[in-house]
Amino acid sequence: MKRLLVVAGVSVLLASQASPMAAQQPTFSSKLEAVRVDVLVLDSGKVVPGLRPEDFEVRDNSVLQSVDLVSFQQIPLNVVLALDVSASVFGERLEHLQSAGRTLLDHLAKDDRSALLTFSHVVALREALTGNVESVRAALGDVQPAGDTALIDASYTALMLDASGGGRNLVIVFSDGLDTSSWLSPDRVLEAAKRSDMVVYGVFPRGDDEPKFLENLSELTGGAVVKIESTKNLSATFLQILEEFRQRYLISYSPTGVAKNGWHRLDVRVKGRRASVKARPGYQAGS
Repeated sequence: MKRLLVVAGVSVLLASQASPMAAQQPTFSSKLEAVRVDVLVLDSGKVVPGLRPEDFEVRDNSVLQSVDLVSFQQIPLNVVLALDVSASVFGERLEHLQSAGRTLLDHLAKDDRSALLTFSHVVALREALTGNVESVRAALGDVQPAGDTALIDASYTALMLDASGGGRNLVIVFSDGLDTSSWLSPDRVLEAAKRSDMVVYGVFPRGDDEPKFLENLSELTGGAVVKIESTKNLSATFLQILEEFRQRYLISYSPTGVAKNGWHRLDVRVKGRRASVKARPGYQAGS
């Protein structure tokens, strides 16, 4: 049975077994015991493979840290699709969006998990994180567009999803326009993102109504934004995001010489080469 929950004036449809949103707080996975950071390393636009812990230089609030672990393509993914299904997403645009979702699901590995969250003026968790791809695929096929756009509320809900089973957390947020009906403020959600280890990629059409909020959220979580000319190539876009995320390194270190609370600025570099490094700019620790 599904449960209807109201948070900050937003109707959020949660699947059975889901914990009440009001009881959840976004928590960065470190708690200053171990910090995990997803890192994309590029050289001339190509992913740099084969790096080891000693190849990275990590500074936490300017204090040099000792990297304990670096993983590459070894940890299962938790992929959350947060899709705009407001009234403007209809006809061919809806077909392209559903096709893109199915393409991404087709390319998940055996141990990956996925979830589907949709939003109009209502944020609905259609399928919680699961290894059952077919249930997510079925939920995707049942989507019908209607209503306004609660992009900010939906992004907050995606950050709240329980990924405690392990893995690396990717959120793909698609919206075709600006927020028109959220109750939460952008700052509230960005503060939540500082405590979450979700990496957010925002996808939206290029134009006058580009959601600046998605750009800020993606940057804060170490993700990126992809501006598309139309939804015709949305499948390729989703697949590109998935493959890029799968090729990221997961760096782990135990913080030393830094405070247990407050904002921690991160600086991640690769030693001895002029590589481009993309990672979250920092994290919020403590209560």
